[in-house]
Amino acid sequence: MSAHTTPAPGPAAAPAVPAPTPGAADGSRRRRGPRAWLGALPLFVFAGLCFGLPLGAVLYGAVTTTDPVSGAVAATGTNITTTLQGPYLTSLVSSVELSALTALIGTVLGMLIAQAVVTSRGGALRESVLTASGVLANFGGIPLAFAFVATLGISGVVTQLIHLEAAGWNLYSFTGLCVIYLYFLVPLMVLVSVPALDGLRPQWREAAQNAGATSWQFWRHVGLPVLAPTLLGGFVLLFGSAFAAYATAAALVGGSVPLVTLKIADALSGNVQVGQENVALALSLDMIVIAGLVMAVYLPLQRRSTRWLH
Repeated sequence: MSAHTTPAPGPAAAPAVPAPTPGAADGSRRRRGPRAWLGALPLFVFAGLCFGLPLGAVLYGAVTTTDPVSGAVAATGTNITTTLQGPYLTSLVSSVELSALTALIGTVLGMLIAQAVVTSRGGALRESVLTASGVLANFGGIPLAFAFVATLGISGVVTQLIHLEAAGWNLYSFTGLCVIYLYFLVPLMVLVSVPALDGLRPQWREAAQNAGATSWQFWRHVGLPVLAPTLLGGFVLLFGSAFAAYATAAALVGGSVPLVTLKIADALSGNVQVGQENVALALSLDMIVIAGLVMAVYLPLQRRSTRWLH
């Protein structure tokens, strides 16, 4: 009687997977490419209508002039030249000074308040400050001007209570306008700074402490270099907000403080000489150029900080 042994089954052979052809991946990418562009098409159309057309109209009007008799349109550089001399240049310089000063002060104060909020242990305090900052950052225009007139104006409650006029306080001046702008710029900087401060990893501070670094050395060599693009970005945002503000200054100071936005409003209302109807568009182009120069400094630093905070 013979014993028959059944051989042990060997490992199952893996099914053959066809090797991808060299051009398959490239073909799929080419097929997905147009679809991705089609998905972004509404955004491009929206940006073109809301930003491209106004920018084109401003650029066209800034470099052209219309003959009042024949109606012929001719290219000229007179509009831009006019904005760089006389009262127009004074208003442009004053707007830059006001925006830079308030943006600098707002960046420092906003960052300090944000740091206090982030390091606090009370969740209620954090939520209260962020909620108040969100409200105050959007509170501007004529209501803000009237609120300051009622409190810090010539007959304001606070002015009469502590006799600010004896100290030389004048709300309707460059200094008074700076104080009003800081009212909504500082909360805006708080909203920008809190997420960036949350991005500072605790391990960095612990490593610095283990290496014997003081708190000042940590902020000098680690914290501030990492937060520098955020600080500059907040400065750019605050600068743009102050540079483009109109309603608050128009309601408060009128023409006593020369600002480019007020000059644009005067030019649009027809308060210009014959042949200078497009000066307002040239002033708008000057504002766009200044904002573009400020953004050109910020964008490279923003790319540098991305690898640290993300």
